[in-house]
Amino acid sequence: MVRIEIDLPDDLRDDLQTVAGALGIPTLSEAALIALADWTARRKAEIDDKNPGQRYFVNEALDELIGKQSKK
Repeated sequence: MVRIEIDLPDDLRDDLQTVAGALGIPTLSEAALIALADWTARRKAEIDDKNPGQRYFVNEALDELIGKQSKK
């Protein structure tokens, strides 16, 4: 796990807090983590769409990792 510390502009912090409250997300930190995961997934999908070969490579690597995890 990696720890990241960021300084959010007040308006972004306020917007994130508003969205978190509306969705029942208890903390700003949890909302930021969800937002980062969502942003990453969207950008990854864009990259996969541009380069289908990379998508296969990543999926193959994930399959390998899952296989190793299930053997434990």
